[in-house]
Amino acid sequence: MNYKELVFTINSSEDYHSDVLISMLGAINYDTFEETEDGFKAYIAEVEFDEGLLKNTLEAYKDDCDFTYSVNHVEQQNWNKVWESNFEPIEIKDQVYVRATFHQPKPAFKYEIVIDPKMSFGTGHHQTTAMIMEYLLETDVIDKTVLDMGCGTAILAVLASKMGAKTVMAIDYDPVCYDSTLENASLNGIANLSALCGSKEVIPDGQYEIILANINRNILLDQIERYAQALVSGGSIFFSGFYEEPDLQMIADEAGKYGIEYVSHKKKDLWVAAKFIKN
Repeated sequence: MNYKELVFTINSSEDYHSDVLISMLGAINYDTFEETEDGFKAYIAEVEFDEGLLKNTLEAYKDDCDFTYSVNHVEQQNWNKVWESNFEPIEIKDQVYVRATFHQPKPAFKYEIVIDPKMSFGTGHHQTTAMIMEYLLETDVIDKTVLDMGCGTAILAVLASKMGAKTVMAIDYDPVCYDSTLENASLNGIANLSALCGSKEVIPDGQYEIILANINRNILLDQIERYAQALVSGGSIFFSGFYEEPDLQMIADEAGKYGIEYVSHKKKDLWVAAKFIKN
């Protein structure tokens, strides 16, 4: 799958301008962002790129922020090279070490995860992924059934399995992510992970005790009802991929319709991850 890369230059010293623009782009399905010295880069699958929608979305912020952007075409083979050149190992709470196949292992960490990102998303570098991983480290996962929606590289599913989950289901609509999930499960010796390519319509009827959904606000709002059907009473669901204002309250209001109540949230920069429990 090919992608469009938008390179934004922000002509302002205020960091929040980038955050606001990223939030606006996330609402129209741009799913990965990379900070740069002068702004940021945003990525979207080429088949989802709508130039008219992009211009209309950005027009609303033209008077508040001085910015320029360019659009590049990114081939799959070039994307892989970009990942390999930029992907540095990360550490989460001194417990999780995430590395690529070309990095040296660190056996001292309790959980070591090997990720070959290819063109799929989720290496732990983004604030949302890191916060969900932190939540997992605080959660009793042993012998639990786990669903990872919008799994990307399946980094969250792999961590859940390594933490003792009984079974893990990983779902993503992107065939590249599906293939990456299977490959990364194999790289990490994960035998209890199943994967499906699709969206909410492919979520199995089996009940889950933990759901991980790191996507974006609009998709989460659309899928919460289905999550509620798949989550057992007393089960936990962790949402991320959105901002504190106004997104968190919108997520909480929609979840409340289905008996899923807000418990807490974490915040990094303007990004949020939140824990909910089903009554």
